[in-house]
Formats: sequence, C-alpha cells, structure tokens
Amino acid sequence: MPKHIFVTGGVASSLGKGLTASSLGRLLKMRGLRVTMQNLETYINVDRGNINPFEHGEFFVTDDGGETDLDLGHYERFIDENLTRSSNATTGSIYQAVLAAERRGDYLGKTVQVIPHITDEIKRRIRRIATEDTDVVITEVGGTVGDIEILPFLEAIRQFRNEAGRDNVCYLHVTLVPFIGPSGEQKTKPTQHSVTELRSRGIQPDVIVCRSEEPLSDGLKRKISNMCDVDMRAVINAADARNIYELPLILHEEGLDGFVCDLLRIEGEVDLTSWESLVAQVDASTRPVRIGLIGKYVELQDAYLSVVESLKHAGFHHSAKVEIDWIQAEDVEGLLASGRLDALDGMVIPGGFGPRGIEGKIAAAAYARENKIPCLGLCLGMQVMTIEYARHVLGLSDANSTEFEPSTTNPVIDLMTDQRDVTDKGGTMRLGAYYAVLQPGTKVAEAYGETVVSERHRHRYEFNYNYRSRFEDAGFVCSGTSPDKRLVEFVEAKDHPFWIGTQAHPEFKSRPDRPHPLFRELISASLAHREVRTGATTAQKS
Repeated sequence: MPKHIFVTGGVASSLGKGLTASSLGRLLKMRGLRVTMQNLETYINVDRGNINPFEHGEFFVTDDGGETDLDLGHYERFIDENLTRSSNATTGSIYQAVLAAERRGDYLGKTVQVIPHITDEIKRRIRRIATEDTDVVITEVGGTVGDIEILPFLEAIRQFRNEAGRDNVCYLHVTLVPFIGPSGEQKTKPTQHSVTELRSRGIQPDVIVCRSEEPLSDGLKRKISNMCDVDMRAVINAADARNIYELPLILHEEGLDGFVCDLLRIEGEVDLTSWESLVAQVDASTRPVRIGLIGKYVELQDAYLSVVESLKHAGFHHSAKVEIDWIQAEDVEGLLASGRLDALDGMVIPGGFGPRGIEGKIAAAAYARENKIPCLGLCLGMQVMTIEYARHVLGLSDANSTEFEPSTTNPVIDLMTDQRDVTDKGGTMRLGAYYAVLQPGTKVAEAYGETVVSERHRHRYEFNYNYRSRFEDAGFVCSGTSPDKRLVEFVEAKDHPFWIGTQAHPEFKSRPDRPHPLFRELISASLAHREVRTGATTAQKS
C-alpha cells in the first residue's frame, strides 16, 4: 500500500507549500522510491481553464489535457514525472461529481451533505492516484488553515489516516516564522496559533516546516517543538535560499526526508549526487544573457512561470545567467523608439488570449526578424510571428487572426473549417499532448535531434493552411506539421539565426537538468548574438 504525505499551510499564503512538497518528492525519488503528487485546490472553479492569469498565475497543461494550477509545474520539474489531470482537484470539480451522482440517484434518496459525501469524494480523488506502481503519494492541500473553504479537505485527510493506518500517513505543516524589525526577533507565535487551528480540526502535524528569512536557532526550534507537541527532529527550517533548486539539499540537511522515512517506516539511503551536480551547475551559471519577455501579464510574473524556469534551465546548460527584461506588449511600439529592445540578446513571445497587446507583439516579432535577434514564439507567439510575416514580407497589410479581426480579408490565423460552427468555444480548444512531424534539415529538427515529437497544446486558432505555399515561397518555413499534415505546428524564418515559432507550449516539458531543446537553442543563439552585439559596441567606443 502506498504511503501518503499531506502538506498543509498556515499563517499566510504563498509560503512555498508547493516547493516544499516538490523538494520532498525529489528527495524520496533519490531514495529509489516511486513518487507521485497531487494538488487539492479550494476554489470553486472546476479547473484552471477560465481563470485569468492575474488571479493565480499561469495555467499548467498536462499530457492528457488537464488545465491545472501552476504547482503541478513545480511537481513535474522536481520529481521529473509527467502527471495527469487526476493530480489536480478543485472544490468545484468535487461538488460537480457529487451533484452528478445525486442526480443519477447513486445516493438512494439520502440527504447529500459535506460529511460524508463531499469528504468521501475527496478521499476517492486521493486514492485514485495511489496506484500499485506508486510507493509514495504527496498531496498538497491548497489554501491556508483557518480559511472556511479548506474545512472539508482537512476533515477528509483527518479521516484518511484512520482508514489507511497510522504508519501510512504523515501530516506536514508549512508555517511562517516572521522577523519583527523593531524588536529584532523571530516570532514563533504565528506558528503556534496555526498549529492550534489545525489541531482543532483533529490533525496533529507530524512535521512542521518553518519558513523564515534567516535560519532559526536551536532554541526557537525547541520552543516550537514544545509548544506544538512535535519531535525536535521534526521542526524543519526552510530559510530563504539562493534559488529554488537548492531547497531539496537544504531540507535534507535539516533532516526532513530522514524523519519522514522513519515515521512511515521506509528504508533506503538517499543518493544526492545528481542534484548536487545540478545545484553546482546553477551556481556556475554566470555568463550574462538578456532575454526580453514580451507579455500581456508581466505585472504578475507567475503568469509566465514555466517560461521563466525553462529559460533558466537552458541557461544552466550553457553556464549562463539569464536576465529577463519584462516588457509589457502594449508598450513595445513606444520602446522601439527608446532603443530598449536594442539591448536584448534574445526574445520570447509567450502565449495568451484576446486582442490586448497584439500589435505590440507583432512589432516585437518584426524587430527581432529584421535585426536578426533570436526569437522564440510560443502558441500565440507563433501566431503573431505569422501575422507579422504576412504583413511585412508577403505584403498582406490587413493580415490578421480572426480571433482579433473576424472580418479580415487575409485570415492567416483562423479556426479550423470544421470548428467554425461550434457554439461552445471550449469544444474548439486543442488541449494536451499532440504529435508533430518535423521537416528534416530545419532548425527545429536539428534542435530536437529527431523528426517526430510530442508537445502539449492549449489553443483554439491555427495557421491557415490555405496560405502555406505563399509563405514558403517567401522564405517562411513550415518546419513541423501534424501527422495528417492539416495543422502547422512549427515555423521558422529561412535566413535568420533563430526566429522560430511553435503552436505548442514546450515550456511545460522542460526540466532543470534537461532543458527543452527549443529553449536550449534559443539561449545558445542569444549568447552568440550577445558576443556580436557587445563586440560591435566595444568597437564603436574605441
């Protein structure tokens, strides 16, 4: 039977429950255990699909098309496993399932209540991913202890220990130990109150992970141990780290994985060699490279979390320190005159929906193409690159996407013909993993090193295949298509060092020790561009 670890959070949101859970998952994998992870979210939306990125940051898409919370990105990057839509459950999806069962008559006329029906459905979601080929299931409970929305989840995981057996369940609570400037002290009272609230719901934490700016003294750890009734070894300090990939090593040094394994009666030694090598590589990444991220949601950087991490992964590979210049798409046309884009070594145009900022993204794509600046377009980014090329190379001045201009006479980006009469826009969305066949000899095929690849998608509009011959005659290469050749998946400019777009979201598959090929080659091209750019600057000065 798999072991279960439940991760809750107290005091404040955004303490790093997801990163703590992911780091523990990585440590357990380095002990040879088979680990999977799950996120239980307290919001009533059925999934992340309709939530604005400004609310919770980026969406994260799984291979099977699940639109999930960004924490699943952390899980996948740390434990290096492809998760599924079953690894994300929301209050909305849970109530939806219970109400559907009630309508079918599954409850035989009984009154449907939070206990037992909602809590039973939560437990069913947890058991669903606890398959025979899994040793440990780590479940992160979203929200903060004390919130009204979290109560059914706490009751469900409280019951779960009684049903699974006490040796098979561990409760881990992440709290904040703040530093109060005027008194010059770190305060444990918020942690004590948070644990008291958790205990009032019937859950005694086995482990407390204390987030803090600076390391905690042994005296403070002892105080938390005494006041919260946990083993001294179980008070784990997660002080601020230099980078998130250092966190597993910090938590191991604090004894987290050792204590959890003792508690759950798990045997085996940990081998940290591969992760220590990764962290050393991160520390050695010092060559500067400046990448402009041309986005619509740059005010909330978590909206592009996987893109940012993918750029960093590629930087690690090249021993480069990626500096991101966050550029609001709506400001691009004004910034062109100021020369700010001249200082970029490379550029990423990420995905998004809606017309806001589109002309700025098109202007950025044009600037990158005309000035030989390496540029990677992701999903919407590929579409604006297509529009830009149609307008400025093919001479189709009104070229556009029917998403932004339904009446355009040159819809180079459009819905598939068989989708135009679908009234439910969700029915036209292409979600999850799809295969693409790459054209040999193209930059995309050389980057991947293979001709058949699978990438995750989340989009509705496509390259209009009716224009393909006109584009290709003008040096615009459709370097990858769907196996049936109906859909264009990758494009590139023939006479450009790196001007590549993909209809997919490759950022979802990048790993810290295995960067995605497109991001890896973008950084390689950007480093080369930087050498030329700074060399020219030096020559001009002399």
